[in-house]
Amino acid sequence: MTIAPATTARVAPLKLSSRRRGRRRIAATVGFHTTGIIISLAWFAPILVVLVTSFRTFDDVTANGIASLPHTFTLQTYVQAWNQGGLFQALVNSMIVTIPTVIISLVLSAAAAFGLSRYRVPFRRTILLIMLAGNLLPVQMLLIPIARITQQANIFDTLGALIAVQVAFGIGFYTFVLYGFMRTIPTELQEAATLDGAGTVRIFLQVILPLARPAIAALGALSFTWIFNDLLWSITLLQTSEKLPITAAVLSLQGQYVSSWSVIAAATVVAAIPSTIVFLVFQRSFIGGLALGSVK
Repeated sequence: MTIAPATTARVAPLKLSSRRRGRRRIAATVGFHTTGIIISLAWFAPILVVLVTSFRTFDDVTANGIASLPHTFTLQTYVQAWNQGGLFQALVNSMIVTIPTVIISLVLSAAAAFGLSRYRVPFRRTILLIMLAGNLLPVQMLLIPIARITQQANIFDTLGALIAVQVAFGIGFYTFVLYGFMRTIPTELQEAATLDGAGTVRIFLQVILPLARPAIAALGALSFTWIFNDLLWSITLLQTSEKLPITAAVLSLQGQYVSSWSVIAAATVVAAIPSTIVFLVFQRSFIGGLALGSVK
């Protein structure tokens, strides 16, 4: 009979502590989701403004402002952007630059990462540090020297010069990322393939590359987005309007004194479609590659 009050006294604080923990968890969950919603809205707001503006007329934007509610709806802005900006040829130019650049960069960086990660290469760390240091240099410092080099090589104002520059500046970062991923692949797999009579090329193509496919897919999606949306090198190395990629073509729609923001917004939406499609197609591989890289 004397034990019951003591037991009840002990249970009461436990219930209070559990209730407090439950309230803290609920408050933390509500705060987390509220913060996430606010950040998402802040990130999506400019995209929504551009999308809505692309369907508004010039008079509506001029009279009411860009951030105002739309009073008109038209598709003529996309027709004007397509015709005035030469978006078809610009999209073709962007694909001519982006697709070969992504393929060449990934092939060279995968081969370099394979050699550096699977074999004892002299000065391996020095090579990796040099590759990584090259990506830390401000691009603005190299605009004029690179432009001069392309002029001396007689490739200035060509898409080939843009491809060469994009490959040169991207291969160091891609090699560094793939090197860290390939190091996590067990050496027993390579030794087993060697015992089966497989050579270096066969091991690279049939053993290492299939295992590194998530990382390569993630880098492919990222590099496509970076190269396709690049503007700085495009306006530095290209002068002919027929050779400009999509980003430079969108920039050319801006007038010196008056700009039709609805037409520019429509061209921006068109320019964002290829990158969006690539991300949606490679979304699973992209997220899987990031997750595998973070876990390993």
